[in-house]
Amino acid sequence: MDKPVNSSKGSAADPSPHDAAARAKRPMFSQTVEYALRATVYLASITPTAASADRISAATQVPQGYLSKVMRDLVVAGVAQSQRGPRGGFTLARPAEQLTILDVVNAVDPIQRILRCPLGNPCHTKLCPLHERLDRAAADIERSLAATTLAELITSFAVSPPFPTEAARQPWGI
Repeated sequence: MDKPVNSSKGSAADPSPHDAAARAKRPMFSQTVEYALRATVYLASITPTAASADRISAATQVPQGYLSKVMRDLVVAGVAQSQRGPRGGFTLARPAEQLTILDVVNAVDPIQRILRCPLGNPCHTKLCPLHERLDRAAADIERSLAATTLAELITSFAVSPPFPTEAARQPWGI
């Protein structure tokens, strides 16, 4: 499983779990999910144009080595497709109207649902009230992510795009 974004798990500098400010900095989704969402939103924003890994990396500020792993996972899951050659690169495998945030999340780091007693108690034939509620919360998150398409995100970014335009990046040679 991936480390959460900005995680320093295991270091001596770990904040106390009772430190509210530190808890507020811990993201719910892994760095891999963050990078996959950046890449797919970028691809949705330039559809139908294909983008090289270099171009996606520069536009989304995702390290190239990490992006390669993320893009491989997205291709295997059928979220993105790749084509070799001079006009090759990555595109979305389906229209942005048919891809949801949940599709992207599930491609790289699915939300873990609680299917059985975490304590392994054989007497618990169904989830206890605590774990049932926690699983319901996970289901609610899944429903929320499934309700938003990449196309909706691009439309909502019309006023303020998530990534600099090609023209804006040119002076810096990106």
